[in-house]
Amino acid sequence: MSTAISVEGLTFRYAGRKRAALTDVSFTIHEGETVLVLGPSGGGKSTLALCLNGMIPHVVAGALSGSVRIHGEPVSTRALAETVRQVGIVFQDPEAQLCMLRVAEEVAFGLENLALAPEQMPGRIQRALTLTGLECDGSSRVDWLSGGNKQRLALACVLAMEPSVLVFDEPTSNLDPAGAQAVFSIIERLKAEGRHTIVVVEHRLDQLMHLIDRVLVLGPDGRLVDDGEPHHVLERQAQALDAFGIWKPQVSELAAALRARGFALRDFPITVEEAERSLAPLTLDSWTFGNASPRAEHCWSSESPAIRVHGLSAAYGRGTNVLRDVHLDVRHGELLALVGPNGAGKTTLAHHLIATLTAPKGTVFLEERDIRHIRGNELAETVGYVFQNPEHQFVARTVLDELAFGLRLRGWSEDEVRRRVNEMLDDFGLAGLAAANPFKLSHGEKRRLSVATMLILKQRVLVLDEPTFGQDRRHANALLEKFEALHAAGTTLLIITHDMRLVAEHADRVAVLHGGRVLAHATPDEVFDDEELLATAHLQVPPIRALAQRVLEPQPGGALPSTVEGFVACLRPQSVGVA
Repeated sequence: MSTAISVEGLTFRYAGRKRAALTDVSFTIHEGETVLVLGPSGGGKSTLALCLNGMIPHVVAGALSGSVRIHGEPVSTRALAETVRQVGIVFQDPEAQLCMLRVAEEVAFGLENLALAPEQMPGRIQRALTLTGLECDGSSRVDWLSGGNKQRLALACVLAMEPSVLVFDEPTSNLDPAGAQAVFSIIERLKAEGRHTIVVVEHRLDQLMHLIDRVLVLGPDGRLVDDGEPHHVLERQAQALDAFGIWKPQVSELAAALRARGFALRDFPITVEEAERSLAPLTLDSWTFGNASPRAEHCWSSESPAIRVHGLSAAYGRGTNVLRDVHLDVRHGELLALVGPNGAGKTTLAHHLIATLTAPKGTVFLEERDIRHIRGNELAETVGYVFQNPEHQFVARTVLDELAFGLRLRGWSEDEVRRRVNEMLDDFGLAGLAAANPFKLSHGEKRRLSVATMLILKQRVLVLDEPTFGQDRRHANALLEKFEALHAAGTTLLIITHDMRLVAEHADRVAVLHGGRVLAHATPDEVFDDEELLATAHLQVPPIRALAQRVLEPQPGGALPSTVEGFVACLRPQSVGVA
């Protein structure tokens, strides 16, 4: 089998950084293989992707040693234009690779740089748009697309160039569950065609694992920890992955938990289907079913809500309404998850809650006051907002100054600022990056900084737009622990998310937005049990819930588990099928 990618002794350190992002990495990928790269945030995954397509060393400055070869040709000495013909990359931030005004122009841009004949372009453009499911006219403005549709467009631009090697760097980070599944379906189709070697950097593993031939694991220091068949790597590196804070398939987490509780599972599953087969030998007689404990509700008082949206409609320009007669209450101290497909209006609704979009009189109320009557500085003291794209809120040249900005604006002394900033740097794993430029951080580091800049101000209401996307497990859990602490202390949290695990484990209630309307406002269990709602809003239940639906029956008054802990709590080992 021919070699598509050969990496030998690869070490790279970014200019201005003391620590190398990659250290002595070596591996070989054969033509037609689909390889998953796992690693913690800041562990060098995106750096590796840039090395594969020649951006390092031709564009990104730093110290490089070792070699990367594509089809035998060295990337470091080959012209960048030649490498990008063979290696297409889809970045985690689509805006980093979009530059044209219209959709068709964007897809054509790369083809023009390849000097493709004009008569061949329309066919390639249409095929790429169809493959990605981007349902818009070619004349649509790029800047009017939702974040998810921008990601689809970025993917279409790469596919239109027909490279032999495809590198996906967190391709689903901005997509709803249905959009993520669409990307994985595209990868499956490309894999079946057999014309591409595919490298995927991804945190969402549950829907992807059946496509993966090999797994590479990078450690926190950018060294290669393991390389092998997916089941073997995930099983033998289970403890290391936990220590590194790397996401694993949820059913693999369940398998490890059940083995620890005494259940004998012969196989180590990495998909829901495999988990169902692994559990099958443990006959129903060997299981004792309990009730999955739903998330405890707060004892809400009868006071008015922290946020009230009453009949809000909104449109951009003269286009179709983005929000249609939205009614929604968020109670004081509640953690409300706002979910729905890309383009449903979630971010538009959030911008009305911080007055970056002006709400009509009598439609948005904050703590019983019409938001139109609240001065800007007072609103900023009350409501904090974490943008979906972290760069949209950065204003300073260093991480330290970014954190200090809001405190200085409010007149804190420099001693107080320094103490509070140092606390946040430690809490968010950014202490070694205090002098770094916020725009040069990894995506996960940018996200943690953007959350920290809001939490440092201690507002009573926080609106967070996808606060955990692009995070490794350790940092995502650390963020969620902070949200839970704020929640317990009475802070009102509205979290826009596509992460159904977050919804299952942390939300008090869920508001489902679709087509600019609120379709449901209920508990997570009520949403997960409504198959029609899930289908309409393009939502998917967590993998553990999907597995539970296949193998468990809830007791009267109980609910099927949606978390690993809930699943394990439902079962007690019996004499049959127990190690």
